Amino acid sequence: MSESKFDRAAHAERMRKEGWWQDLTADDLLDRAIAADPDKTAIVAYRADAGYEAPVATLSYSQLGEAVSKAAGAFSALGIGKGDVVGIMLPNWVEFVISALALTRIGAVPNPLMHIFRERELRFMCAFAETKAMIVPKTFRGHDFEAMMDGLRSDLPDLAHVIVVGGDGANSYDALIAGSDAAPLGPKDVERIDPGAMSVLMYTSGTTGEPKGVMHCQNTMIACVKSLGERFGLRAEDVQIGSTPFGHMTGYTAVMYQTLYYGGTMVLMDIWLPDGAVPIMTREGVTHMAAATPFLADICRKVEEGQPAPKLRTFLCGGAQIPPIVVERARDLLDLNVSSLWGMTESLAGTLTEPERAAEKSASTDGRAVDGVELLIADEELNPMPTGETGRLYFRGSQQFLGYYKKPGLGGRSAEGWFDTGDLAYMDAEGYIRIDGRSKDIIIRGGENVPVFEIESILYRHPRVADVAIVGYPDARMGERGCAFIAVNDGGAFGMDELTEWMAKSGAAKQYWPEAVEVIETMPRTASGKIQKFVLKDQAAKYSS
Repeated sequence: MSESKFDRAAHAERMRKEGWWQDLTADDLLDRAIAADPDKTAIVAYRADAGYEAPVATLSYSQLGEAVSKAAGAFSALGIGKGDVVGIMLPNWVEFVISALALTRIGAVPNPLMHIFRERELRFMCAFAETKAMIVPKTFRGHDFEAMMDGLRSDLPDLAHVIVVGGDGANSYDALIAGSDAAPLGPKDVERIDPGAMSVLMYTSGTTGEPKGVMHCQNTMIACVKSLGERFGLRAEDVQIGSTPFGHMTGYTAVMYQTLYYGGTMVLMDIWLPDGAVPIMTREGVTHMAAATPFLADICRKVEEGQPAPKLRTFLCGGAQIPPIVVERARDLLDLNVSSLWGMTESLAGTLTEPERAAEKSASTDGRAVDGVELLIADEELNPMPTGETGRLYFRGSQQFLGYYKKPGLGGRSAEGWFDTGDLAYMDAEGYIRIDGRSKDIIIRGGENVPVFEIESILYRHPRVADVAIVGYPDARMGERGCAFIAVNDGGAFGMDELTEWMAKSGAAKQYWPEAVEVIETMPRTASGKIQKFVLKDQAAKYSS
């Protein structure tokens, strides 16, 4: 959908007039937290390579403020300034938070990048963004990032600096940033950034194809954390765990910015290891978590095995629909009502099931629109669908992205501001939606739409199934058939006989049963936890006839 008639200025004016855009910046949030309680713990950082028995760093809000000012001065001294894109390809380390806030202060544009990316992705992403500097770990999970970036330098003429956390040379983070002789730059030492201008560039995680550079500003991100926080009743006393990667909008906004907005405490973990994570959550008193279903399933499993249950008060579960059995286990084991969420890089948090309705709604819906957000279920001509009928999901409001980087006019918005999400959904009488597939990712078998999520949920209940995803593959007679990819929890085989026996017990229509099965060690997932079904579709193509 072309957005040539979409009036960005009018949209911004309306967001401000209605109070959804507050014109606050990260510096305003940090200053507010320091003024409220300078000695309050802002960050407790754990790293797997140091063991999870004790944190590697603990910063108060005043110490965080000092570190950000020092880093802002150091980045500026390197010639990084307004509008420069800087890639931050770090795990959830304290250096990530300091760098992101410092770069934002001086008007540069942080570009969080998942540390799973390699040469192919980075060559495209950094060249496209004309990235001026990259901040990377020396090594992480056995990969040498410094060597990888050295090998890419000749392909990236705009790349002036590679700053290496954990490095020991002249380009190390300690030498260039933490140990810089440059004068610190506090909020009053720099020009205040425009809260409505691009202040972060985030590539779409992409379950269906090539990533695009999504632009967000301070106003859209802060609108997101305010709407979520009010639904959850968050406050300064809350402790949030940063286990979801900050290289994705869930971690960057719904953890990092949200903690800052409320002046709470953020517990960082660089690798999700359930044996270490659950004790950390208990020890640090974590009360709120935003993560995908696998994280929640791991917590439940460790509690079943005898570990003390963390005192979680609220849990935002996004990235994929929540299997009903996981909702049930969280309620029984953790005394926790899990809140389902629908969102995407372009929309941030579009919907949420509020905690007080979570027990009733989270397993069957993806929530209702949060404050400042409007939803529309309609056909391709924007004609609304009746209640309960599936159509295209459109979104508009305070969290809507600014557009795609270097692609003006291709933001997919109508003149009225409706953005086509690419998801199919239906809405109930109370305004709660249910994602019912993607417009380009559904299984139609013999003219019948297969209820993929429901069949996945049936298989998920099998005692040997740890994870499951169903994708379609072409079939000459039926159009498509379904292939189930299954991760088993005992490492053994799982064949069609076992699958059909279980499906027969379920009572589901036989037309919906998968007609091929593959055992897979781990599912290919995006940072937000979404299974990359396009990868599985390629693997399932061998069954085509």
